[in-house]
Amino acid sequence: MTNFVDELRWRGMLHDIMPNAEDKLNEGMCSGYIGFDPTADSLHVGHLTQIMTLIHFQRAGHKPFALVGGATGMVGDPSGKSAERNLLNDETLAVNLTGIEKQLRQFLNFSNEGNGAVMVNNFDWFKNFSFLDFIRDVGKHITVNYMMAKDSVKKRLEGETGMSFTEFSYQLVQGYDFYYLWKNHNCSIQMGGSDQWGNIVTGTELIRRKDAGTAYGMTTQLIKKSDGTKFGKTESGAIWLNPEKTSPYKFYQFWLNATDADAKIWIRIFTLLGKEELEKLEEEHDAAPHLRILQKALATDITIRTHSEEALETALKTSEFLFGNGALSFLETLSHEHVLEIFEGVGQFPVSRAELGEGIDIATLLAEKTTVFPSKGEVKKTIQGGGLSINKEKVTEIGTIYNTSNLISDKYIIVQKGKKNYFLLIAE
Repeated sequence: MTNFVDELRWRGMLHDIMPNAEDKLNEGMCSGYIGFDPTADSLHVGHLTQIMTLIHFQRAGHKPFALVGGATGMVGDPSGKSAERNLLNDETLAVNLTGIEKQLRQFLNFSNEGNGAVMVNNFDWFKNFSFLDFIRDVGKHITVNYMMAKDSVKKRLEGETGMSFTEFSYQLVQGYDFYYLWKNHNCSIQMGGSDQWGNIVTGTELIRRKDAGTAYGMTTQLIKKSDGTKFGKTESGAIWLNPEKTSPYKFYQFWLNATDADAKIWIRIFTLLGKEELEKLEEEHDAAPHLRILQKALATDITIRTHSEEALETALKTSEFLFGNGALSFLETLSHEHVLEIFEGVGQFPVSRAELGEGIDIATLLAEKTTVFPSKGEVKKTIQGGGLSINKEKVTEIGTIYNTSNLISDKYIIVQKGKKNYFLLIAE
């Protein structure tokens, strides 16, 4: 076994840990859990800190439990929230749970032997738990004063929106999760982000008051970007782990675009690279920051583990195509949605397939059928200056005709003005 807490500590992940928890973990294999609320059918990069925590927990010789909140997803956790979120129906929850379970299996070893990970759903123990039984067997052990002292509750009560009883009861529901897993699966420690500390402590308190038991809690740092913006968010939204929601290319670019300051923190948290290897990479990066050595190592490692080596290869080919001299052929392997995502923010123009079938000269195509150029004169001027390429081939004649045979994947024409100005024509 290795020291799990030390691993998180040197990686800069550890935030809070209860007294004696580290000693307990160093005694031998422990079972511990982290909960994931099924608010969507995919996890996003904001969940990766907790996924990495479970990975390190298992690698240290402990047994990880991943709890998907089929029951708590119906209630909603107020921690870190300024307003109550929408509650989910059974059908949506089922879809979300399936998607999350599939993703967690990519990161953890769910072997039936030894310290193989276990997936649990709290709906299984709450579905037949009546309200009267709950307030009798659980609610009587935790006072209202105790619950209202939690920061997550106080902040909401002081705000304009207040807090519903549904959300107020969340910490009791999550506390019972811990009790149930402690009682039935010998889970002695709950882990989570630092915003979960209050809920985790409620669980340990319920275990103590209800059965005179001992359990522990530990939290990790909440990840922030150096510029103050929220980690895992871009202008176009969250960065998802599902390749159908965020393409491997966009996922790779998110990590590649990290600032030097963020990359030095993130590479310790989101990769499994060892301390000596990381320190060597940091030295190489500091010697030549323009090569973005840390960003490339970070993006490569996490893209492979989240998706695959093939997905990384596609991301690299996409980058090479957009910013280098990569071939067009790989576009044929991508879905229409992923092609559009690659060209997100790029001018996109529909072109009549019927008219294209008859052939359209380049000036008419770019200045009349689309507005890539304001006039045919501008098209001519750019061609004469050697600054126009179609499908990565330089255009040399103003009278060049393009038709459906020039379509990539029978759908696209890629226009490049200068080195980095792209336009996408889509045959319809």
